[in-house]
Amino acid sequence: MLRSIRAECTPQRLVAGFVFVPLLAYTINPFNELDLSYPLRLSFWTGLMALAVLAVWSGRKFALQRFGHLGMTARNYAVALMIMAFFTPVFWVFTVLLFTACGYRSPGFSAVGAYGVLLGTGLVLVSKSIRSDSAEQRPTESARLVRRLPEGFSGDILRLSARGHHVDVVTTQGVFTVRLRLSDAVVEMDPVVGHCAHRSHWVAEAAVEGVEKAGGKLFLRLCNGDLVPVSRKYKPDLEAAGLV
Repeated sequence: MLRSIRAECTPQRLVAGFVFVPLLAYTINPFNELDLSYPLRLSFWTGLMALAVLAVWSGRKFALQRFGHLGMTARNYAVALMIMAFFTPVFWVFTVLLFTACGYRSPGFSAVGAYGVLLGTGLVLVSKSIRSDSAEQRPTESARLVRRLPEGFSGDILRLSARGHHVDVVTTQGVFTVRLRLSDAVVEMDPVVGHCAHRSHWVAEAAVEGVEKAGGKLFLRLCNGDLVPVSRKYKPDLEAAGLV
């Protein structure tokens, strides 16, 4: 858990948080009907950001476990609903305690709930735009590995699997085997966005449609129906990417 949360807290995000939150507290009063002091506004926005990070992590984790069989769009909406369900009541309790301790009348649940709706909606829009941009800017055709496939290949590469001294390249047009190390094949997939799920398997991010569990083991389910095992070593990276 801590490792996957730390993966979300990149140095750039931490610096942005230290700069952005104080400016946000100075500029915006979260509830216009209340004349709040700067320390209280700073505490409010800091708490909101911290709880939002935890809500995003826990909501996404729960939704992927329960709704991993759904397609990407439906799964995004499930994640948003889980985040709103986790974030809104916890943030309301935090707000009541904070305002009461500072001698202010706490806002109603509906006023605080608006922040939960905004957070969930924003996550869906951002996640969809990021995946859309990745798909448009990093097509399979730009990967050097395509040059090793039969002439005229025009499909998409879904995954790579090591098999001895060879690599099976699983595509939308069939499976092709090339004599190459998996590590070298992964390098030649640049700039296609993908992840190692196991020491013997690499998957294109755009090909992942969900997760499944079988026999106590976790698998990524690809758009062609293939199940790719996830090892403990690579699971935190896949969690940070929002795939498991």
